[in-house]
Amino acid sequence: MSEAGAIAARLAELGFELPPVAAPLASYVPALRSGQYVYTSGQLPFVEGALPVTGKVGDGPALVEPAVAATLARTAALNALAAVRDVVGNLDDVVRIVKVVGYVASDPSFTGQPAVVNGASELLGQVFGAAGVHARSAVGVAVLPLDSPVEVELIVEVR
Repeated sequence: MSEAGAIAARLAELGFELPPVAAPLASYVPALRSGQYVYTSGQLPFVEGALPVTGKVGDGPALVEPAVAATLARTAALNALAAVRDVVGNLDDVVRIVKVVGYVASDPSFTGQPAVVNGASELLGQVFGAAGVHARSAVGVAVLPLDSPVEVELIVEVR
């Protein structure tokens, strides 16, 4: 589905393009509208259908660096926005990003989940301005689907 408008222009200005909606990995839909809200399923940081990085996030060899994981969280947020656009047709219909939930597959000693999920939060603020300010949870987990380092879901109020 194509998109026109201010949000599409802002994404382009920031150097981003929304990808096609990622196909679900199981029995669910990528996003669902209920009244004035769109709830996305957890979105992985797929790029052209593949995870660019896998593994646990932490500080140390063989772990995904927190800065890399933050970039992956941004990518997952873009995938979530693509799912929202697919449901509403145009991101200019977004009234506000209400909540972000970010899951970080973490090494047991890693406690920097908020900084990782900032990758998603900062993108949403850059794209939507004041309407991108949201409530948030940043949760460390043992493992995510396909060994993804991060997963992001959104609750979005729409017109």
